[in-house]
Parts: sequence; C-alpha cells; structure tokens
Amino acid sequence: MERNVQIKYSEHPDPSSLSPAQIQLLQRAKDHLTSAYAPYSGFRVAAAVLMEDGQIICGTNQENMAYPSGLCAERVALFAASSARPGVVMRAIALTVSTDKAEMNHPVAPCGACRQVMLEYELKQESSMQVIMQGSSGPVLVFDNVKSLLPLHFFEAVLKSRP
Repeated sequence: MERNVQIKYSEHPDPSSLSPAQIQLLQRAKDHLTSAYAPYSGFRVAAAVLMEDGQIICGTNQENMAYPSGLCAERVALFAASSARPGVVMRAIALTVSTDKAEMNHPVAPCGACRQVMLEYELKQESSMQVIMQGSSGPVLVFDNVKSLLPLHFFEAVLKSRP
C-alpha cells in the first residue's frame, strides 16, 4: 500500500506580507545573529520564540571544537524559553541564518533533532507553535505548526507501549 505525506506551508516572497507580529519576531531573530558562536563553520543561526504573554526569547547556535558538543539555535532558544517561562505557551518560533561563505537568500530548515524537540514542546503544551523561516534575505516560509515539519514523528506513547 502506498501513501503520501503532504506538508502545508505558505511562502511569502515579500516579507512585508507577514503580520506585524511575525515581522517583529523574525527581526528579533536577525538581530541576534551576531550572538552566534560559529568560529569553525561561519554558519550563524538565530531563533526567536514568541511566548503567549508576548515575551520574545532568543537563542543562537553555539559551536564547539568538538562538533557534537555544540547546540543549535532552535534548541538554545526553546530550552531558554522553557526554563525562564515554565508553563507559558510558545506561540511561534522564527529562524534565520547567515554565513560568511555566501548570501543566504533562502530559508534553511531545522535539523531533525531540533524538529523533534520543537514537536515535543508543541505536544506538551497541547497548542500549535507556528514556524517562520527566512535566510538573510529572500522569501519567508510559514508553517502553521511543528507537526508539518515532522509528520512521521516519535511520540511519548511509543515509549509507554510494551509488547
């Protein structure tokens, strides 16, 4: 039996077509790109999380000479938000990138580990988290929820099921 998975998102060639809140969130992420610690790759990523109470919490990628020891911007921002504002719903996350090597005129999607962490927070809070992505310039992609980015996800019930 063959099945298909479809991913729904909207593309905004002109970022000014976003809502004022989306524009502000994306700009906050861009403002934090200079905080990224990326001396090895030169690939800077920033994330900004919009909390239900309007607060915005940012994070950037943090590299390490021993590559597996670093952490992606998405997880830095989400862990900071969860730690600083436990129980407050995360409404949206905006992601942006820049690099020393080329103009990033297209969005770069989160890695699989970040998608799983984002999804777990979405499931835990029982409320969708919008995902907004843009490169240094160019179009903006908007996903209504994290499940759209990880349709065949790992979830808690799997851990609780036993043969």
